Amino acid sequence: MSQLVGEITMRRRQLIGAFGLGAVAWPLRSAAQPTAVIGLLSSVPFEARRDQLAAFRDGLKELGFVEGQTVRIEYRWAENQSGRLPKLVSELVKIGVRIITTIGGDAPILAAKAGTATIPIVFVTGGDAVTSGFVASLSRPGGNLTGVSFLPNLLVSKRLQVLSELTPVRLVGVLVNSTNPTAHTQERDAQEAARALGLKLVVLEATIEREIDQAFETFTRENVDAVSVEADPFFLARQGQIVALAAQARLPSIYAFREFAEAGGLLSYGASLAAAYREAGVYSGRILRGEKPADLPVVQSTRFALVVNVATAKALGLTIPPALLARADEVIE
Repeated sequence: MSQLVGEITMRRRQLIGAFGLGAVAWPLRSAAQPTAVIGLLSSVPFEARRDQLAAFRDGLKELGFVEGQTVRIEYRWAENQSGRLPKLVSELVKIGVRIITTIGGDAPILAAKAGTATIPIVFVTGGDAVTSGFVASLSRPGGNLTGVSFLPNLLVSKRLQVLSELTPVRLVGVLVNSTNPTAHTQERDAQEAARALGLKLVVLEATIEREIDQAFETFTRENVDAVSVEADPFFLARQGQIVALAAQARLPSIYAFREFAEAGGLLSYGASLAAAYREAGVYSGRILRGEKPADLPVVQSTRFALVVNVATAKALGLTIPPALLARADEVIE
């Protein structure tokens, strides 16, 4: 009898232990999944915007939304093929995302705007959000779109001025992407600035990788003294190629984004992309909390940074003038 009681007691303990383990493991298997879903629509590859995506997540985190915990992000990458964007928008709409955030210029903004009139859209643009037709006004967007404008095109003349301070220049090459809606404005502003500075320009267009190579071959053949690469998502995605071509041709070059200087470019002057995408993350969080895009003013960048890569200057045999170096917001050694 005592042996039977002992066996029953042992089995009872094993059964309790089994249920105890199950009770501990069960919450891990049934942990609540994030209920808020954001669709992230990009015209460029992931690698081209890795740092900006990190800044976007930081902005979300400021509002208490952590990817994988309190929010899920559905990523859709067009890989520089704008024709794919409408289909990607349709996918995000079918999933039922709460917000669509766009990356990589105006093409994904236009695709998202055409694809939904009800889902909030948070954009980051380098153009004028009003003249582009995204919002009714900067202070009161009025529809389902709002976001951040960092207006790099306002600085075209400033970049040419910085080049003229760096080294004696007479002829400057300017690279634009004709598919960018702001390309005409970029070229017009560059021509006006050149006349004021007594410069002549060689303006070339590039819309594919091969044309970037051809542009620098032409710049070399035309004996330009320096190059200004204007703001464009495609150029940003090809920053490694562009910086390498400028180094190979030994052409002092200035860019619209810090990322170029970090990759080995000589100079950059413009607004911070990281700051713009952090703001987009904050706005996305505010909308998830219940605010409406119609009531959220478009954020405009007001701080611009001059970045100087001293190591690249040395490789080109250039000495950065002390006055220019003193004005630099960041110096890369």
